[in-house]
Amino acid sequence: AQPLRLCPQAVHETILSNRFLIVRAKELRCGREESRRFYREHAGRFFYQRLVEFMASGPMWAYILAHENAVTLWRSLMGPTKVFRARNNVPDSIRGAYGLTDTRNTTHGSDSPAAASREIAFFFPEFNEQLWYQQEEPHLRCGQVYYNAEERVHCVLRDEEAELT
Repeated sequence: AQPLRLCPQAVHETILSNRFLIVRAKELRCGREESRRFYREHAGRFFYQRLVEFMASGPMWAYILAHENAVTLWRSLMGPTKVFRARNNVPDSIRGAYGLTDTRNTTHGSDSPAAASREIAFFFPEFNEQLWYQQEEPHLRCGQVYYNAEERVHCVLRDEEAELT
């Protein structure tokens, strides 16, 4: 496994190399209360407190990713939740390479489009998903996009920018 400090950049590079579009990205910290809210569906399960503590333990990156079949592809890239299984069966997966334990397994991924919408609203309350689908997504789908390395997101290539390239 790589040193943990390399993990955020390695995950970011995995996102880019697998041709995901990064719609939004931000580094943040969640406190225990926020973490409890995020994982409330797991309350009462034996691993709940460990999830909460790990999520609240330090800074993290939250992303909104776009890709054809994004949920399925992202879950495949992450690898199995159980790190032992990931290391043995899919060692090149994110969890296989960087996961420490089943609750400290490096990444989270929504398990459905509906869950993705809920989780996007949790981490990006300012993001209007419906407006994005109307205004930005058609441009991204047509390839009218560039990667802004400073902001760590893909941006719509506006007409005036297209004329300059």
